[in-house]
Amino acid sequence: MVFYSLEIIKIGSQSVISQKSYLCTGSHDFRDPTFNLIVKPITIGNGVWVATDCFIAPGVKIASNAVIGARSSVFKHIPAAMVAWGSPCKPHYLRKMNSEGSSEFGVRSSEL
Repeated sequence: MVFYSLEIIKIGSQSVISQKSYLCTGSHDFRDPTFNLIVKPITIGNGVWVATDCFIAPGVKIASNAVIGARSSVFKHIPAAMVAWGSPCKPHYLRKMNSEGSSEFGVRSSEL
């Protein structure tokens, strides 16, 4: 993963940023003939999963417990507990959580 950190990148607890993802806090104003640098922070809430090979643009906020699907390009804020994907990334449905600490197989993470 790459953190292009010209501005602050905040990542909440229990969040995962998967391989090949790129968090980018800087861009350029293409309307300006001198291409002035624009920097904005990125905020990722608690319990978020950013899957493999995603691009997170400057100024984006991904709220707690959201999931960003593989190879998504996130240019706008993603609400809490949404499963989102695409390029551009868009929310598709609410994330359904199992009981705390259990996997889809009914095994608690402490038992693994």
